[in-house]
Amino acid sequence: MRNAPVFVLIAAAALVLPSCGSDDAPAATPSTTTTSTASTFADATGPRDNDAKSGEASDGAALTVTDVRLGHHPGYDRVVYTLGGTGTPGWQVAYTDNAVQDASGKAVDVAGNSILEVRILGSAYPFDSPVPPFAGPDPVTDPSTPRITGVYKSVVYEGVTQSFIGLDADRPGFTVSTLADPPRLVVDIAND
Repeated sequence: MRNAPVFVLIAAAALVLPSCGSDDAPAATPSTTTTSTASTFADATGPRDNDAKSGEASDGAALTVTDVRLGHHPGYDRVVYTLGGTGTPGWQVAYTDNAVQDASGKAVDVAGNSILEVRILGSAYPFDSPVPPFAGPDPVTDPSTPRITGVYKSVVYEGVTQSFIGLDADRPGFTVSTLADPPRLVVDIAND
């Protein structure tokens, strides 16, 4: 019976230690929403709410979109805006009925049933940034994410990079978060 307390301690340690491991994934910054709290990542069933979401840029942020990537995951598709420059981005992400470019008022022809407008706060004009801007296709597409019809037009105006995500679905739920090293803005969109 002297060993009973030792066995209890070993069993307790076995239950606690697996949760103490390190995670090598970059830390996500929690998103802020205008109407409800959003998770920092999509769970296995995908993002649930489609309310507008926003977050503040760091003071003095001067960021440039350097890459746009798409990826498919169980329950959600992901759009990643990779950024170069200084600071951390803020964001305003919401559904819109019409894709209209800031400043020019020019309509952007976005394919799909829904348009998600992404506004990246803390952006630098290309002529003010030493970082070369994204020079990839417009729109960005990926056959592995058929519900995303394209990521359109990264235009900078008054400290904001504006982009549109076309979706072949009726305003699915989404989350917004940031990652570091390099800075990235991540939009996860439900695909189930």
